Amino acid sequence: MARMSSDFFVQRLKDWGVSRIYGYSGDGINGVLGALQRAEKEGSGIEFIQVRHEEMAAFMATAHAKFTGELGVCLSTGGPGATHLITGLYDAKLDHVPVLAIAGQAESTVRGASYQQELNLDRLFADVAAYVQEASAPAQVRHVTDRAIRIAVAGNAVSTIVLPKDIQDTKYEEPGQAHGFTRSGTGYAHPIVVPQPADLARAAEVLNAGAKVAILIGAGARGASAVVTEVADLLGAGVAKALLGKDVLPDDLPFVTGAIGLLGTKPSSDLMRECDTLLLIGTGFPWAEFLPKDGQARAVQVDIDASMLGLRYPVEVNLHGDAAETLKALIPLLQRKDDRSWREGIEKATAQWWQTLEERAMAEAKPVNPQRVVWEMSPRLPADAIVTSDSGSCANWYARDYRVKVGQRASLSGGLASMGAAVPYAIAAKFAYPDRPVVALVGDGAMQMNNLAELITVQKYWKQWRDPRFIVCVFNNGDLNEVTWEQRVMEGNPRFPTTQDIPDVPYARFAELPGLGGIYVDDPSALGPAWEVALSADRPTLIEVKTDPEVVPFPPQLTLEQAKGLMSSMVMGDKGLGTMIADTARQLLVTNARFSG
Repeated sequence: MARMSSDFFVQRLKDWGVSRIYGYSGDGINGVLGALQRAEKEGSGIEFIQVRHEEMAAFMATAHAKFTGELGVCLSTGGPGATHLITGLYDAKLDHVPVLAIAGQAESTVRGASYQQELNLDRLFADVAAYVQEASAPAQVRHVTDRAIRIAVAGNAVSTIVLPKDIQDTKYEEPGQAHGFTRSGTGYAHPIVVPQPADLARAAEVLNAGAKVAILIGAGARGASAVVTEVADLLGAGVAKALLGKDVLPDDLPFVTGAIGLLGTKPSSDLMRECDTLLLIGTGFPWAEFLPKDGQARAVQVDIDASMLGLRYPVEVNLHGDAAETLKALIPLLQRKDDRSWREGIEKATAQWWQTLEERAMAEAKPVNPQRVVWEMSPRLPADAIVTSDSGSCANWYARDYRVKVGQRASLSGGLASMGAAVPYAIAAKFAYPDRPVVALVGDGAMQMNNLAELITVQKYWKQWRDPRFIVCVFNNGDLNEVTWEQRVMEGNPRFPTTQDIPDVPYARFAELPGLGGIYVDDPSALGPAWEVALSADRPTLIEVKTDPEVVPFPPQLTLEQAKGLMSSMVMGDKGLGTMIADTARQLLVTNARFSG
């Protein structure tokens, strides 16, 4: 049988190291699926994971890239299959991870004819992808594939290859050694990028001059945890974490103040408000109100992506380089600060904050306090656990109450903050690390939106995993809770049941239907045992917790405008706010008493 362009394409993916593709079939991509089948029969195939929806395939490819550092790959047919990929691909773009999307297309002979499922996919993907190309001849497939992957891997970006049906099924032709052809090759290795010595010296001068140094790390600091710790120790600094950098440093380090921002901690907020020097490492944290005021702090930034330098704060010294290598080069120039009072104050405030969070988590609620769900989970997780989170209100408890240990990994949809990423993220994590326990924290809104269907994917594949521990924890409060609080606090409007109420679904029973485990919890004292049962189960398990929608996901500092919004909401007749304000007062009293004492 003649070698088809699709066969060459699959082999080229293997030559680049691709070992897994997440996708869904369709006639527009049947040629590639046939090539995958032929390669599998020959014992040289690529693992294909069949998802329930193409958006989930793109989320899984993104999560694969995040958790492994490798290229994530997703596949769809043309037309509607390709359009479904977009949300997950934007997640990859905004969080700066390498993903390749493969999309089918109508035959090249009908392009421009308004044919069925014929879309201008190159235009569709033009914004999300750093490179997108539709192949128009077999000899083009080689360089299109090579260039797409190299750009994605080198730039931590999205690339898209569009393959018309007839090109897939046409005999492959190597590009000629002639005018009008180009002959590409495989392979890419990341360079070591370190700033110039003069710039390192300028950065050291700024950091050495500071008396109150704050460090903010993001996902770009991953792989640099040891040197970040050493720099923080030399400078007597506290370290706050942007949400995507949550697992870069463990939370049991006394100088790590936890998350920053609306989902962040009071020690992180205080750290930024009181510092005189700021070191930003691998972060694009966007919220200006949680960073120092202009002129308050001298700043140094380290980032491998030059486009992110000086973007969020007026930085005095911008260092374009790899986080670990740049910090290694910087350390010999740093002077250990003898006065440790700033550091000691940070550690004391952080220890007090953890006590405050415990008291908040253990506070009574109707029926279960959502903070306690994560608080009870955290100490029970094995040291090699992987945790994913939805972007709803459960992200608040993930950000604050989950205490990351050394060796654990965690992530969520960061820049895009998309609902519905937790379960596909967890599935990808489990395929990448089948011998590690994985937990997804999911709101009931996201579970209904698209994550329920992916339990079928779990059912399809879980017996292949060496360790069966896969837990989906659903916060069932019958409310699109994050938006409800945004309506109250930011808009000053009462809760709007028409948009916020969602159906009460028996999630645990739903999980049991395809043979997974299901646990229902409506008593806070049962949370600990539920986690223990799920973490020792012989199959994937869903824990459904009936949580109280009126527990406030407090920002670390309640501003006057936010307080006005809450009061306005109450005056306008928000029925749930009476109980909420009483609970709020108690939480604020606990916090104020602890931090003023």
